[in-house]
Amino acid sequence: MLNGFKEFIMKGNVVDLAVAVIVGAAFSAVVTALVQNVLMPIISLIVGQPNFDSFLVFGPVKIGVFLTAVVNFLIIAAAIYFVVVVPMNHLIERRNRKLGIKEEADGEAVDPQIALLTEIRDSLQARQN
Repeated sequence: MLNGFKEFIMKGNVVDLAVAVIVGAAFSAVVTALVQNVLMPIISLIVGQPNFDSFLVFGPVKIGVFLTAVVNFLIIAAAIYFVVVVPMNHLIERRNRKLGIKEEADGEAVDPQIALLTEIRDSLQARQN
């Protein structure tokens, strides 16, 4: 039982996931600081308020608080997309061009020999398991 647990923990995807969670938590502080200290003050200059918490308050129902959370989420998502995803995609694309790696189009047909070899490999792996 302990050997099985050890094998589970030592799998690459479990370790990768743990590292991703830790880095994600650390990066969360960076993104939160960007949104709260840079982007929201710019929005407050445009709108006139730092948030929408006092907007549409009907007694205990505070629609503005929800609206603030939605706006914060959209700003965080946009910040991550434009600051992390877009530059990473450009770096990956530039690296692939430099290495001569071409992405296959979704509609391209697979070489029949490669498809056959893939079937054989998958069949052999299924027999071993």
